[in-house]
Parts: sequence; C-alpha cells; structure tokens
Amino acid sequence: MSQHTPPDRQLHLNAFLAATGHHEASWRHPATRPERGLDIKYYQELTQTAERGLLDSVFLADGYAGKYGKLEPFTMLSALAVVTKHIGLIATVGTTYNEPFHVARKFASLDHISGGRAGWNIVTGAGSAAFNFGREAHPEHSVRYEYAEEFVEVVKQLWDSWEDDALVYDKANGVQIAQDKVHEIHFQGETYQVKGPLNIPRPPQGYPVLVQAGSSETGRELAAKTAEVIFTAQQTLGEARAFYRDVKSRLAKYGRSPQELQILPGLSPILADTESEARDIERELIELANPENSVRGLSNWLGFDLSPYPIDGPLPYADLPGEENINGHKARYTLMVELARRENLTIRQLTHRIAGARGHLTFTGTPLQLADLIEEWFLTGGSDGFNVMPQLYPTGLNTFVDKVIPELQNRGLFRTAYEGATLRDRLGLARPANTRHRPVLHS
Repeated sequence: MSQHTPPDRQLHLNAFLAATGHHEASWRHPATRPERGLDIKYYQELTQTAERGLLDSVFLADGYAGKYGKLEPFTMLSALAVVTKHIGLIATVGTTYNEPFHVARKFASLDHISGGRAGWNIVTGAGSAAFNFGREAHPEHSVRYEYAEEFVEVVKQLWDSWEDDALVYDKANGVQIAQDKVHEIHFQGETYQVKGPLNIPRPPQGYPVLVQAGSSETGRELAAKTAEVIFTAQQTLGEARAFYRDVKSRLAKYGRSPQELQILPGLSPILADTESEARDIERELIELANPENSVRGLSNWLGFDLSPYPIDGPLPYADLPGEENINGHKARYTLMVELARRENLTIRQLTHRIAGARGHLTFTGTPLQLADLIEEWFLTGGSDGFNVMPQLYPTGLNTFVDKVIPELQNRGLFRTAYEGATLRDRLGLARPANTRHRPVLHS
C-alpha cells in the first residue's frame, strides 16, 4: 500500500514501442512474434492497448543507418492516428540528416491528422549515417548540437508562418486564405537559409510537443532551452534526482518554469505475478542472448572494441576512450562505465545488465513492486513519470496496463480518464503563442 499522500500532480507515462520488446533477445522468446515486426495491425493493437491504459503517448525510435527492419515513423504514426482517439504519437526525427522544411511539414501534417497528438523527439544522430547521405564523416558532437538548435528554430518559425486564423473560407467574398496572415520567414542562419512560408497551416497544438533525449552537458542545455519532455536514462534514484535538479534548475535562465518540462526516465520491466516467475523470465532471456553479439553491442556503445578482452574479466578502464572522445551517446557511455565500476561488473555481467534496455533502468518483479518503485521516484524528485520500455512485447505492455496502471490509479498517482483534447493538454503544457504576427514580406 502507498505510504504517501497523493500528490497534486499526476504521473506521465509513455510507452516506447518495439516489435518484440526492449531486451536484445526478446525476438527469440516464445511469447513474442518477430514475424509481425512490419505488420501495422500489430502496432495498432499495441497502441490501442496503451490507450486503454490511458497512457499519455507512444514513442517510436528511429535512425538512418544500420539494419533495423523498422517502419518509417511518420508513415507508421499516421496509421496509428486513425485507429486511436486520445493517445499522443511521438517520433524520433534527427536534425543532422534532414531539412527543416520537410520536418516542419511532416509534423504539421501528423498533428492535423491526429487532431493535435503529435510529438517530436529531437535527436542529432549518434550512429553515423554520413555515408547514406553523401557525406564523408559524421559531424562532431558539438557541431551537431549547433545545427540542431538552429534547425529547431527554423521549424518553429515555419509552424508560425501561418497565423491561427489564416484560413477563413469566406465563400461570399471568394476568400479562402487571408494572405496577410501567411508570412514568409526569411530565415538566415549559419547553416540554414529558408524563405517560407510553410505550405500547410499551423499545427493544432501550435507546435507538436518537443521531446529531447540527450543527457550530455550540451544535451541538457538544449533541453532546458527547447524541450518540453526529456527521455533520459538513469540507473539509480540518486542519479535521477541529481539529473532532475540539474535540468530543472537551468530553465529559469530561459524564462521557463519547472512545470514546462517533464522528465521521463526509461523504465524497462519484466513483470509476473510472483517475483520468482519474473526472475525465471529474466534468466530465460539472458540464456537466449548471443554473447558475441552482446559484446559487439556494448563495444558500439563504448566506442571501443572489447572483443580481444576476456568476457569474464573487468572492463579495460585504462584503455577506454573517455566521454570527451565519444562522438555519439556521451551520457550513455558514462552511465555504462560508471555502472560497471560501481558494481564491479565483468564484461559479461555488464552485457547482461544492459541487454534489457541499453542502459535504462531495468526492473524484474511483480506489478505491486513496480508501482512502489514508480511512486518513490515520482514523489521524491526523481522523475515526472516514466518512458516505459517492456522487455517483452506484447505481454509486458498488457501486464503493465492491466495490473500496474490500476494500482497507480488506486494510489491517486495516475489519471482515471483522459483530460483535454491534445497531447499538450495531457502533459500540462501550454499551447505556444504564434511569434510572427506581421505583414507578408514580398520578394
């Protein structure tokens, strides 16, 4: 039972969709259906389950390199929008290998299609997709963030290029669009030059909800300036509280309040009716993992080839490159190295620890035990909710919705009905005012 008085705020919960689950060996588990990985009806079923649980949103990760076997997010989320009514739809779209006009147009379209439920997870790109886009090398970390900041500003200005009442449909006078309310933006930056206007009216939410997933120093600062939700990875409650305090403390310099940014750490559960049954599933997944593949995956995260080192020996700390030399997931690199050092893990043990969620917090136990953890993190300054990443799909999401959500509702921590019409409404975020109410600029 809860030991706390229910708070005056509510948890925010997002389901991070994955074909078979977030454990690297989930596709081999008998409870999963890997052959449905490209079946849109399967993802529609998952999203409807999440909506039945009243979750704020579902989220799709994406990248532009590697052998993912994933559907493209805009196409997929449009198909999810038409079979749901309330749940938010968030997609990762990178700034390094896209153009602002395309991204602004696609997200505006998704927000219109869904009736104001779109969200953009802004990433700069960690794995190098340079060779897929005619470039010789992946830009450096700091350069990518410079691009990203300007990229987001261009996209916002394009969304604002239409005033909210630009569409008039005045049949009597033959006026469909008030031309003096559609503006060229004439953006001139270091990287982007964009005339505008956008060729679709302003999104229903003003801007789709802006999500950011970087936890490095540069990522934290960009999030404090632009993000409304952060997806982060924290291994302990102490680390989560420190991150929470640090990022929230940066908001004031940008004229923002702590309520304008929701921090959602990743939480990757294995759930069963008893802890013993959950541990059995955990052991089964570990046994299904391929050690060579696991070491290769860890090597990619660390930017260092671990294959020559004994798998049952420690990380070669003296040989590792250090966060300052990582041109990818800087914060995740440090998280994994510190986890291994803190718990004195061998390379094999570390691969087991990250197999379930790539460095996000993992949990194995009962729904009641998970509700206890969620409550503690939420009430003691560790998070505003969670990015839920079941290690097995669909069973893990079903159990979370059917058994964890009711317990959180009983404790007064989570909604019992959807409120408002848009994703912004559910996250307690204001609709941004249009910043470009000015006459048309003729060229």
